Amino acid sequence: MPYVIGLTGNIATGKSTVARMLRELGATIIDADRVAHEVMRAGTPVHRAVVEAFGSQILCTDGEIDRARLGEIVFSDPQALARLEAIVHPAVLEEVARRIAAAPTPVVVVEAIKLIESGMAEAFDALWVTTCPAEERVRRLMADRGLSRQEAEQRVRAQPPQEAKIARADVVISTDGSLEETRAQVEAAWRALSERVGNDQR
Repeated sequence: MPYVIGLTGNIATGKSTVARMLRELGATIIDADRVAHEVMRAGTPVHRAVVEAFGSQILCTDGEIDRARLGEIVFSDPQALARLEAIVHPAVLEEVARRIAAAPTPVVVVEAIKLIESGMAEAFDALWVTTCPAEERVRRLMADRGLSRQEAEQRVRAQPPQEAKIARADVVISTDGSLEETRAQVEAAWRALSERVGNDQR
């Protein structure tokens, strides 16, 4: 089995940026959010269960789930969010495990916003957490995703405090500086990891 890093952090803290840097360094990246998209595609058991739980008003004209519409429902209602996660997470966990087993590289990174909350992190070798101040995260959501300030602040507030994730982390990457500063942190952590993984394999 490869060495598996769980990469997490609250919304708009730069997880995807760090994952891209790790891919360039030679890791296989598994994006759990993308896996969630795939297990929710029309015709899957998860799709049917989500539509049963939230109604046909969440569907696009082609029968796929309108994730923006679903997001409006679950991000304003913690119970609805928990209901959605209870449907989707088991299928995501199963598919992520399959992809880890099939990975062609010695290091695999699983990127997921709910890595700790879902229990997925318990099975991994290390936990990396990205962090960034709340106001910068709001700015990024407005700039990158076209959200209003109210929508962006709602999504930031809907998540548990960053400090809880940081307390669990083996590596913390602060992304509020320049890309070069973020890359320097990632490369330093990768060098330390490469030495450890290399030693483990000898």
